[in-house]
Amino acid sequence: MTRTFTKPALTWQQQIEHLRASGMHIADEERAEYWLRHVSYYRLSAYWLYFEHPKNHVGPRFRAGTTFDRVTALYDFDRVLRRLVMRGTEHVEVALRGTWAYHLGQLGDGHSYLDASLYDDRREFHSNLSKLASETGFSRETYVKHYRESYDVPAIPPVWMVAEMMSFGQLSRWYSNLADRALRNLIARPLGLPETILVPLVRHVTDLRNICAHHGRLWNRGFLIPPRLAQKPVDLRDTLDQGATQAPAKLYNGVCLIAHVVRTVAPDSNWREDFAAHINSHPENDLASMGFPADWKQRPMWL
Repeated sequence: MTRTFTKPALTWQQQIEHLRASGMHIADEERAEYWLRHVSYYRLSAYWLYFEHPKNHVGPRFRAGTTFDRVTALYDFDRVLRRLVMRGTEHVEVALRGTWAYHLGQLGDGHSYLDASLYDDRREFHSNLSKLASETGFSRETYVKHYRESYDVPAIPPVWMVAEMMSFGQLSRWYSNLADRALRNLIARPLGLPETILVPLVRHVTDLRNICAHHGRLWNRGFLIPPRLAQKPVDLRDTLDQGATQAPAKLYNGVCLIAHVVRTVAPDSNWREDFAAHINSHPENDLASMGFPADWKQRPMWL
């Protein structure tokens, strides 16, 4: 049987009336319309889902006490959370770009990274190379344009240039595909983690960045691929929730690993303090939805 979508588009006023009929208290219609106009009903729905009864519940859709202001407070908390997480992932990304370019450059010359024998999966290598060639061919970066105009061979710029222009997701694939574990560890060392932890963390950070860059819901999201949990150094081990190894992974462990990288590459940064302060401002005080243990503030890295 064919299933046809028949839900009509609603005006902002109709959206307000629909939410009220579902049990949400809306004290200020003008304010509610502002949010629906400039943020949208569908984007906000990811936040009021938290206040809904289970689908088999008989009665109003929303739990007693649900207000439009509580929904927007949760949205604002998540908006700032995304900015803070992006600020933390910046340290991971910039440090990895630099150390990857440096150690690949030390293999011989600026183009040694194009040697297929360095990589574990040749098919993935050629796929990554094809994407990189396409990106460099169309790049408007001044230094890439200068390289194209000045040199014919090799057609792709040296590693220190491509390290700055390729996407973080692509950098993650180039790094994780390196066949030599010792080389992966050399690259990982400046970030304060072994490659066995850094490789999956970089993939996890890629997911986090993509969510943040597209302004997606972050605070209580589950991640299909959990980061691998470090056992060294001891204070990081004791800060992580070592029991949270199954998917879907929550935000907490990934943030702890990012915090460790931040303190390693930027020891003067106040990122951890800023992040912890924001977590303490959660409007619903539901930190378990982000995977935070009840005693997280007593764990070494957050003291």
